[in-house]
Amino acid sequence: MAAETKLEQFNVNVRIKISALWTSMLFVFAYVDLFSLYRRDFRADLEAGEVSGFTINQSFLVGTTVYVVIPSLMVFVALILRPRVSRIVNIALAIVYALTIIAGAIGD
Repeated sequence: MAAETKLEQFNVNVRIKISALWTSMLFVFAYVDLFSLYRRDFRADLEAGEVSGFTINQSFLVGTTVYVVIPSLMVFVALILRPRVSRIVNIALAIVYALTIIAGAIGD
């Protein structure tokens, strides 16, 4: 007698879904950053101290760190903010990040 496998419908809290989306975006950041190191032109730019027209200095490194820290914090913040505030913050930041990602992709 074969056992019947049946998937049960399970509702996931919206906060967890949003947190998972921020986490997924961070995985994409890591993927793009790691695989860009395989490109010779990118490595040459790194060795020259310039990436996409930006000089690599402390200001650049702080800026890129802040750029990645914000979605990292949003993984947690999406779970604890009040719903109205969370909605506004998530929509605003999602738009900002979508625009910066699109703008960065235009050059490539």
